[in-house]
Amino acid sequence: ERGETATVVVCVDEPIRKQAGNGRPAQSQPAAQATVSQQNTTSRGKAMSGPELASFIRELSTAVDAGLPLIKALRSLENQARSKRQQAMLQHLIARVEAGRTLADAAREWGRPFNNMTVNVIRAGELSGKFAEVTNQLADLLEREIELRRSILSATLYPMIVLCVVIIAIVIVVTMIVPPILTAVGGELDTLPLPTRVVQAFADFVSSYWPYIIIGFLAFLLLLKRMLADEAIRLRVDRFLLHVPVLGGLLREVAVARFTRLLGTMIGAGLPILESLRITRRTLNNRELARVIEEVEGEIARGRGVAAPLEKSGYFPSLLIQIVDLGERSGKLESMLLRAADSFDRRTQSAIKVFTAVLPPVLILFLAGIVGFVLAAILLPLVELQSALG
Repeated sequence: ERGETATVVVCVDEPIRKQAGNGRPAQSQPAAQATVSQQNTTSRGKAMSGPELASFIRELSTAVDAGLPLIKALRSLENQARSKRQQAMLQHLIARVEAGRTLADAAREWGRPFNNMTVNVIRAGELSGKFAEVTNQLADLLEREIELRRSILSATLYPMIVLCVVIIAIVIVVTMIVPPILTAVGGELDTLPLPTRVVQAFADFVSSYWPYIIIGFLAFLLLLKRMLADEAIRLRVDRFLLHVPVLGGLLREVAVARFTRLLGTMIGAGLPILESLRITRRTLNNRELARVIEEVEGEIARGRGVAAPLEKSGYFPSLLIQIVDLGERSGKLESMLLRAADSFDRRTQSAIKVFTAVLPPVLILFLAGIVGFVLAAILLPLVELQSALG
């Protein structure tokens, strides 16, 4: 722990000394802390969107790679800030780094848009001394994830809008239009058909208890949020999601692609395999997969390899297991992982296409079933009434 802290201080102090050599002396410790205190009064929040964060990381990487000290690069980006919130964020980062903190710690303190993955990859760049290279790969990863989200959103947005509109329309029809019809028809028939009775019961329930339904729904959302905050429950939910048809396959493909690229990046940055796994584990959003990686760390600490525990979990494809095993034997694990990451990215895109191809038909069938049931509830008593009168 002591050695790791020393490494961080060296990584941060060196850019400060370079900046002082460029004719702009670094702030003294008290002055920097005063600036930090001033920034803490600023309203924090998501100062950048996802694409803006990727662009910021890319520009910072380019500036440092060109030879600019870290603080000077941050000041240059501060001058280009597009909003007061972005400027406040960059001032916070500059003040923290001048006070002797790492950029990763400063980013974590600020919060959004710096998520767990971004903070840990920045930390790896600082620890390894390959800041520009690692952050450039981080920008690549952020851009890939943005494209992934856009692909899923573009494919699911229209079906979800249609689903919401149809559900609202059905609720209005069932609660406002159907009851008068059923009341009129019910007076002429001794027994209503089953679909009609179900719809009538649903309409009566919604009309009588709609305030409690809204309160119950909000309470359910609050309870769900609290439950997911519990690590044991979140672990079970994440494990369940990995086994959901189609969706589970997509989640696994996304996680494997991220894991492979990040692990290759960390090892390529010069970090030991155990530390690389720890950093990569912290970036995984799925608790079940993070648990598997933690078991891998335990195996490595006992002097064993990576491939066997990955294979035992059943979540990682055989191709990755073979690549890891071969990379460990040949000593070229980093380059093999990065090449494999490109292949897994393509597999992720294929999984997205499958998911987005399956979702619309499923939604259409679901909506067709609801609409058909409501129509049957309306038409069946009319048909029976006509038969009775005829």
